[in-house]
Amino acid sequence: MFKKILLSTAVIGALFSTPVHAFDETTAKELLESKINAWLSNPMVIDAIKAQNEKHASLAQADIDGLDKQWRADDAALIDPVLNNELSKYLAGVVENGEGLYSEIFVMDNKGLNVGQSAKTSDYWQGDEAKWQETFSVGAGAIHLSEVEFDESTQTYQVQLSTSISDGGTVIGAITIGIDAEMVE
Repeated sequence: MFKKILLSTAVIGALFSTPVHAFDETTAKELLESKINAWLSNPMVIDAIKAQNEKHASLAQADIDGLDKQWRADDAALIDPVLNNELSKYLAGVVENGEGLYSEIFVMDNKGLNVGQSAKTSDYWQGDEAKWQETFSVGAGAIHLSEVEFDESTQTYQVQLSTSISDGGTVIGAITIGIDAEMVE
């Protein structure tokens, strides 16, 4: 069961109209160890990333840019197979069963392209963003935390926790998990 923790003070909240959050790297590591690593190590996650890495091995940057443009144009031919694959269904289930802790989850391959996701992301290529660059490119166990931001769709303060995904000691992809910054164990 998750408990809400107080992440702001009334004085600071009144002064700045936004709460101050205490979701830090220590909290992220505890969450990874206590919850996320259990479902992240599912062989389906690893197999899906490895299959996409193989499929996209020959993509050049121009190809990646084209796919991202296609995604942003809401091309169902690209989006639907990703949103309806087994990994995406699994991730949607994790969000659904997360008792409000997770707002979104998406897995990226070795090029930063989406492999699976709990809901459609705004873009297909994450490789130009810190969530991928500071995890996949850094190596096993790397963690990136975004700033806490107010999420209009969920009406909550969210932080994105990203980490690299490894198979047998080799980093093969990364994952980003949107977390309600006011929820902790």
